[in-house]
Amino acid sequence: MSKWFSMAGRRALITGASMSIGRSIALGFADEGAAVALHYSAAADARAGLPDAAQFTLDEVRSRSVAGCLVEADLAQPGSGREIVARAIEQLGAVDVLVVCASVQTRTPFEAISAAEIERQVRIDFAATVELLQAALPPMKARGWGRALLIGSINQVRPAPDLAIYAALKSAQHNLALNLARGYAPFNVMINTLAPGLVATERNRWRRKDLDEWREIERRTAAPIGRAASPDEMVGAALLLCSETASYIAGAELMVTGGSHLAPAG
Repeated sequence: MSKWFSMAGRRALITGASMSIGRSIALGFADEGAAVALHYSAAADARAGLPDAAQFTLDEVRSRSVAGCLVEADLAQPGSGREIVARAIEQLGAVDVLVVCASVQTRTPFEAISAAEIERQVRIDFAATVELLQAALPPMKARGWGRALLIGSINQVRPAPDLAIYAALKSAQHNLALNLARGYAPFNVMINTLAPGLVATERNRWRRKDLDEWREIERRTAAPIGRAASPDEMVGAALLLCSETASYIAGAELMVTGGSHLAPAG
């Protein structure tokens, strides 16, 4: 089976790759032989208190004896998605695999969400995805091989009231994947969505300061498994959908949630 999951010779671009799920996927791909372009936002990493995260991840990628490079860009800027792909192609020679992982969310009651915040989330969580796909998919089609993986969310099917805009945009992103998958599948370019459940990431690190409260969040939102995933637990599914193994998988929505997307029993 190793040949099916091998990424040897593939060139992958991963957005939001300096930490959490994006970082784990980048290292998993490097372990399987892929060259990796790591997109990151310097400002976002600094706000998270991890200004050197991208360089640390790049060093770990290169320690796997594969090529790696950094692509810094703020997805809030129009045109940034196309620019990221162009810079990745310039450094790697091509992009065979695109993983759209970077996103933003703000926990705010729906009635209190400002127009500026809505615009920011639409720009980063959807418009940038469109730009990335517009730039990356045509060359994949021309070569007759490609993979695009959109990192969605359990909120696509079980939206949280204080994440209304984020949840709606993740649903829109998966709808985009469905729309594009039909047209690109005949060219061996497979487009799919991986939707995580509760994952212990840097974004929700603040929620883990009170461990008792975090355990209650896990119990309440991560049933039936009853715990959060680690970012590394997303890697196997990403490899499945970005390797030769996905040769007959198009438009899938793979829920990696520990079962928490399922309706309660009874």
